[in-house]
Amino acid sequence: MKFKNIYITLLLLFMTAILSAQQDAHYSFYRYNMNLINPAYAGAGEVTNIGMNIRSQWASVQGAPETQSLIFGTPVGKNVGLGVSIVNDKTFIEKQTWFALDFSYRLQLNEGNQLFFGVKGGFASYNVNTEGLVTYGIQQDRSLMNLDGRFNPNIGAGAYLRGERYFVSLSIPRILSPDRLQENDGEARLGVDKIHTYLAGGYDFDLGGSTQLKPTVLFRYVDGAPLSVDFTTLVGFNERFDIGAAYRLNEGLAGLFLFTAKDWLQIGYAYEMATQNQLRSVENGTHELMLNLKL
Repeated sequence: MKFKNIYITLLLLFMTAILSAQQDAHYSFYRYNMNLINPAYAGAGEVTNIGMNIRSQWASVQGAPETQSLIFGTPVGKNVGLGVSIVNDKTFIEKQTWFALDFSYRLQLNEGNQLFFGVKGGFASYNVNTEGLVTYGIQQDRSLMNLDGRFNPNIGAGAYLRGERYFVSLSIPRILSPDRLQENDGEARLGVDKIHTYLAGGYDFDLGGSTQLKPTVLFRYVDGAPLSVDFTTLVGFNERFDIGAAYRLNEGLAGLFLFTAKDWLQIGYAYEMATQNQLRSVENGTHELMLNLKL
């Protein structure tokens, strides 16, 4: 009976994670690796930045989502920024590697405010093991046989407004909609990638001394899916330690910790747990590790 319950739960996980309308990975540290979702952020830090992020979702669940990303951004001249982003995403029977080049241009609005515009161009290799659907007892149509080994080009765009204490980000990292696996009435069929629109913002409050309060919010809209909202609040100490919590509406809670060493190395760890009962019964949380180098 216990095995049967686990099997049913895994099936629910598969249906919600792989065949849902929301198809891109979540990131707890979206504020610190933002050019993954917004090309306008490339070079916005005014120094060369190299970042790595590893996210392992629903630990202890075999085949659960795993995402590894590598980002690079650097200013070129006075107003231009260039970047590279590589994302490797694996979820049950799907595997996708996304490679993109970013270009951004800065407008100096006044002494304390800057507006960046960015474009992203790249491609993804997409593979799906359709035979694995048998494991989950899901039917499929024959058109899925043509999905394996595809290379899908794509483009994206974004804007990033930054002040001394605040930021606002609006972006669509992938505008085109290539074919991919999709659920329809309990059957796996040939579908399309959904366009993801991101709106994020944050403000740093000075609490006195060397302490800051850093609340941020991220809205993610995907056609056919509920609006995803992330609320994150960090408290920074001496520009060295940041600790806080995050809440993803109706999905999960997370604790976050960041350490900055000598202004060039930043290490972050987040632990997230699901709020849905069917997930909490089988998963041991989600782990995310971030590393940023500022050169």
